[in-house]
Amino acid sequence: MRHVSLTATAAADDAGVFSIAGVPFWVVYLAAFGIVLVRAQATYWAGRGVARGTARTRIAERLTSPRAAAAVQRVHRWGPPTVTLSFFTVGIQTVVNLAAGYLRMPYPRYLAALLVGCAAWAAIWTTVGTAAVNAAIALAAGSPVSLAALGVGVVALAWWLGARAARRRRVRLPDG
Repeated sequence: MRHVSLTATAAADDAGVFSIAGVPFWVVYLAAFGIVLVRAQATYWAGRGVARGTARTRIAERLTSPRAAAAVQRVHRWGPPTVTLSFFTVGIQTVVNLAAGYLRMPYPRYLAALLVGCAAWAAIWTTVGTAAVNAAIALAAGSPVSLAALGVGVVALAWWLGARAARRRRVRLPDG
């Protein structure tokens, strides 16, 4: 039995730092790419569905005004780079994909931008993300208290940065 566990450990070590439980990088990358592709597509098509469901509402009427039509045209033209760049952020991808669907961005343009964005997202998360997960697992194995303290520190830092940004916005906004 001891021989089996040593062999499994050696196999995991040979897979490299960008592996999860010994699964090679390219498998993790393809899985991440597939997951984000399906999720983003579902969001885009949900946006299309919402647009169809609200076709006879005041919102749809407002989108047909000359100003709104010009804005929609800008989204159709400049939206694809926005779709791609949204994959370099956290939390904005869903809104951008939903808006692209809602505003009926032409699908070929959307798909081209989406594929580039998904490739970038998968690369980021299978390198930096996998390394962070492996580091957290190693830290937890050595000192679970240290991992908990690190997690609390990250949450506190995020809260502090958010509160600071909110204060700055309040200072910039005129009273009214």
